[in-house]
Amino acid sequence: MKTYQTGHIRNVVLLGSSKSGKTTLSEAMMFEGKVIDRRGTVEAKNTVSDNTEIEQINQRSIYATPLYTEFMDNKLNIIDTPGADDFIGGVISAFKVCDSGIMLVNAQQGVEVGTELFGRYAEEHKKPLVVAINQLDADKANWETTVDSLKQAFGSKIVLVQFPVATGAAFNSFVDVLKMKMYSFKDENGTREESDIPADQMGQAEELQSALMEMAAESDEALMEKYFEEGTLSHEDMIKGLNAGFLAGSIMPVFCLSARKDIGVKRLMEFVINVAPSPAGDSEMTKDGRSIPCDPDGPTAIFIYKNALEQHLGDVSYFKVMSGKLTEGQDLVNPENGNKERISQIFAVAGKKREKVSEMVAGDIGCTVKLKTVKSNQTLCVAGQDIVFTPIEYPQPKFRTAIKAVDEKDEEKLGEILNRAASEDPTYIVQYAKELKQTILSGQGEQHINILKWQINNIHKMEIEFMPPRISYRETITKVAAANYRHKKQSGGAGQFGEVHLLLEPYVEGAPQNNKFKVDGKEMVLTIKGKEEYTMDWGGKLEFYNCIVGGAIDARFMPAILKGIMEKMEEGPLTGSYARDIRVYVYDGKMHPVDSNEISFKLAARNAFKEAFRNAGPKIMEPICNIEIMVPGEYMGDVMSDLQGRRAMIEGMSSVKGFEVLKARVPLAELYKYSTTLSSLTSGRATFTMELAEYQQVPSDVQEKLLKAYQEEEKDE
Repeated sequence: MKTYQTGHIRNVVLLGSSKSGKTTLSEAMMFEGKVIDRRGTVEAKNTVSDNTEIEQINQRSIYATPLYTEFMDNKLNIIDTPGADDFIGGVISAFKVCDSGIMLVNAQQGVEVGTELFGRYAEEHKKPLVVAINQLDADKANWETTVDSLKQAFGSKIVLVQFPVATGAAFNSFVDVLKMKMYSFKDENGTREESDIPADQMGQAEELQSALMEMAAESDEALMEKYFEEGTLSHEDMIKGLNAGFLAGSIMPVFCLSARKDIGVKRLMEFVINVAPSPAGDSEMTKDGRSIPCDPDGPTAIFIYKNALEQHLGDVSYFKVMSGKLTEGQDLVNPENGNKERISQIFAVAGKKREKVSEMVAGDIGCTVKLKTVKSNQTLCVAGQDIVFTPIEYPQPKFRTAIKAVDEKDEEKLGEILNRAASEDPTYIVQYAKELKQTILSGQGEQHINILKWQINNIHKMEIEFMPPRISYRETITKVAAANYRHKKQSGGAGQFGEVHLLLEPYVEGAPQNNKFKVDGKEMVLTIKGKEEYTMDWGGKLEFYNCIVGGAIDARFMPAILKGIMEKMEEGPLTGSYARDIRVYVYDGKMHPVDSNEISFKLAARNAFKEAFRNAGPKIMEPICNIEIMVPGEYMGDVMSDLQGRRAMIEGMSSVKGFEVLKARVPLAELYKYSTTLSSLTSGRATFTMELAEYQQVPSDVQEKLLKAYQEEEKDE
């Protein structure tokens, strides 16, 4: 393969719902570019893109697969992405390295869930889209209904570049109103004939060309003036206007397609090359705020957007050359850790088909192997440049589960597998929660999690089980209480003795320091000798006051007392959850001249704290999440009813582009498998985001249930 210069590269992401035909289109595009000499099919399990066992079993894309083709003296880098929101990580990664997208719409279904979702994601990432209405050869294909659904979803952006002469089994030709020609196909290998538009199609063609001309003119002031003066635009003018509108995101041109029969694929590729942007003139921001142009003469810098462990190859790192020229054997540096990496080999990638090349210039996409310490979302650059591109930001997880190996001996191996999975797909998040004594696996949905389970079961031959994750409750107090505890132990020789008297009150941010208290009807006035303040790792505060007078407890034992309190806060007295937001006043105690030691005072402090805590109006706090749900209006009632059963507090509603946006606060304990429920309630058309907001007291009935459950658990242990 020759070296393609930046201006002759197009980086395109294929988007669309499952079964819209993205993988079939990618086969046709590679066939047209002679990268492959035979097109595979999803059904035959021999496509370049869906090449993993799990994808072939499910007959759909699960991973985003980089591909390429060569056409009209240009290189098209293509990323074929999954059609389910559960696998959105691959789409978001593709947006980082692609400049535009092709949105496929199934002519039998019209705009579907994925069409809406991925259209939103593309808009957020400022990626212009070409729309291809695919499967026009299917019996149930309906061009008019599909176009109407596109206009409802995307409004005035939709502009028709083509229309079919017939649909269904008779679909073998279409009219192109940009070129004002008809294209007919005599076989299923993309062989086409160009002819004049028949008289019976001319009226519709002229009407659509006029609309296309107006859209092109509106994108450029000079073209608008010319259009007003002359009443028409040349083909070159229309291309110029479409390019401007496309880049601005105000135009979504629509094409006819049967990817299966290779009808319209070549014309779609021509349009992408003529109108879609090349990386030339683009730039990428760095973490320190610099803008690095995509310039082949600039300093070499590549961004690793994906990595994978592949049989026979080992670690494979997929990259985009962001600046400069990458050459075989070149040494680069990872500025984040200072490690040097040698680029031993460079490959152009088409699924598992890889062609070795000696160099790639700015804007191109490829892969290399056996980098030592580089992960996805990292930058490699020439020494001395310290270029670190802004990382890809992935959506917050929507599904969490606890996971463990059925055989305890496999736990360490399971940890390695999970960490590797999270490295390859950053939308998996793996955490061992010390507080919960569980490994928590988070992902984008139940499908996403189940794919990993399949891999662990079938590739790593390990049995695992999922369980509902425990909730990270917090414990705190609501009133003042005091307690004392004497730890005394005698067993021959030196014994143990320590007595601690302490008082607890709730910590409130900004509340003044206090030294006068009323406990059990008695007034107490304390003399504060010292204060220590700690921000707990799990949130909240501890203020520790030394109020010892007259040497009742020696100062050398105060750290041990603090340690005992800290230990009990780490395993709260009510449910074993972390305690927070407490002021502790140690005001009295007793020592023994021989038997007192640090362990004695630590144990005395633990037990005194535990007793005082239980008398101080203890409350369990639960994590509350902010959730934002985007849902079609017809499902709003069902979604609201479901939320009410989850102790949700509705905070607001608004409308955005045909969707209702619902904001609510919901206890985390009520959100287990919510992504699955929401999908079921709305036929998969709703999506949501969630993030931890704060901790709030649980209702009294919930607290009673939690206390009983913890007591039963302690009995079992």
